[in-house]
Amino acid sequence: MAGYHSMRITSLPLKMIREGKKTIELRLYDEKRKAISIGDTISFCNTEDKNDTLNVRVEDLHVFASFEELYQKLPLLECGYTEEDIDNASPDDMEEYYPKEKQARYGVVGIKVSLI
Repeated sequence: MAGYHSMRITSLPLKMIREGKKTIELRLYDEKRKAISIGDTISFCNTEDKNDTLNVRVEDLHVFASFEELYQKLPLLECGYTEEDIDNASPDDMEEYYPKEKQARYGVVGIKVSLI
């Protein structure tokens, strides 16, 4: 039986997932994310509008020790970057959300999703 998870997300990445421009959601690989399996459903809820939700199916999980490693291995255009900002993409961008100490403690995950 597939699991169900809910996650909060800001409006821009939510819009990009809805439009098919972002297929990999980057998160800390903490206890909550370790419970996610391929085939599960994630309901993303817009942090700015709780009535704006989007259900996706988990297609794959890419686990890494750090965002630095993830950025070297995964296609960043699928992770929310665009042709305009890809040249400036840096794993340091993720420190705004997840301090290096937490990255070191939990590791990180790229959650490959598809629209349901």
